[in-house]
Amino acid sequence: MQTVITDDFSHPISERSVVTIGNFDGVHRGHREIFRQVVSSSIKLSARSVVVTFTPHPLRVLRPHDRRFCLITTDEQKRELIAESDIDLLLIIPFSKEFAAISAADFVKRVLYGFLGARHLVIGHDYSFGSGREGNERFLLEMGEELGFGVTVLEPVGDTSLLFSSTQVRRLVLAGAVADATQILGRCHRVTGQVVHGREIGRFLGFPTANIIPQNELVPADGVYAVWVSVGKELFMGACSIGINPTFEGGQHTVEVFLFDFAADLYGKQVVIHFVDRLRDVVRFPDVGALKQQIEMDVVKARQILSTALPMEFVR
Repeated sequence: MQTVITDDFSHPISERSVVTIGNFDGVHRGHREIFRQVVSSSIKLSARSVVVTFTPHPLRVLRPHDRRFCLITTDEQKRELIAESDIDLLLIIPFSKEFAAISAADFVKRVLYGFLGARHLVIGHDYSFGSGREGNERFLLEMGEELGFGVTVLEPVGDTSLLFSSTQVRRLVLAGAVADATQILGRCHRVTGQVVHGREIGRFLGFPTANIIPQNELVPADGVYAVWVSVGKELFMGACSIGINPTFEGGQHTVEVFLFDFAADLYGKQVVIHFVDRLRDVVRFPDVGALKQQIEMDVVKARQILSTALPMEFVR
């Protein structure tokens, strides 16, 4: 997949393409259905398949003080996940207040039609863009008739009980319901981070943990989770604790992961935590012995869960 980051649309980079446009945070199953439609249409029209997205996320610019909003994926994760759908070109547009003021008509004519050579456009059922969000379904159909490109608007994607949306993913992960979030994402929610030195309480207890500084904004609710952990190209079972360890005084909020059957030094390395299921809340134990006994039970339960739950991204 070719990736282009630019806000200079003066020189066309494609003569014929099928395009979709959106934020695509999380790259969930609904997004991947859009990409499937784009690729399928591009083959029929002998055109390039193109995804247009933005950095930073528009809400970071338009509502900079809204701390309730957190992104599911990092920019790097989003690029990797989009590439898995066999998209030919990813256009990333730097988003600013000046860019937000561009009219929908100008965006379609300059970027989609002039710069990308759009011959067909695929969008989700509720997507709109441009100043005042005027670039809706009706507007695009009118512009398509004027400029000569087709438009496909997809119906909502989901199952009988769950609509596939980034908002739903955030809600579920923030509630600790990572197994439910997996049904929307089509994979485990993942958190990438670097291993740093901690208080080494886990080592003292006989369960040495890796203390992680997360790169992802969306971290699951405090609790203990069954996880898979990627270290380079290797994958290990593990248990992850998020929160302040209340059994020991003076602790800070941490993300710590215990890798089963692993003994190498991880300090300074980057790992990826794949959250499979929630085991329990973080609670205060009366003594160290009770805590160790609970951790032993956590490990047994996590092994049972993980023995039949290889991350979807590793079995596709």
